[in-house]
Amino acid sequence: MAKGGFPGMGGGNMNNLLKQAQKLQQQMEDMQKNLESKEFKASVGGGAVIARANGKKQLIGIEIKPEVVDPDDVEMLQDLILSACNEVLAKAEEDTAEGMKKLTGGLNLPGMF
Repeated sequence: MAKGGFPGMGGGNMNNLLKQAQKLQQQMEDMQKNLESKEFKASVGGGAVIARANGKKQLIGIEIKPEVVDPDDVEMLQDLILSACNEVLAKAEEDTAEGMKKLTGGLNLPGMF
């Protein structure tokens, strides 16, 4: 093997590649910290149910207007809650994916977040 790297590759190229990988790793860590501090909100049913989630894609709150609580139609309330939760988690996922796309220049790196 050639001194300082792989055959056919100069040691300087490997050092540059390593530096770029370290820089990308730091940027990804910074982005993850930023995402964790973000909060997302989704409202359904004209504001009847509001779901909030953080950048870790964890639900952190559900707000339900009292007037939508109908003991004779629990199924509608369940559907609203489910819809709000799915929408807010989709927003968090979309924001994460967009951030990764910017960071990686569009490369698909599955399992990173």
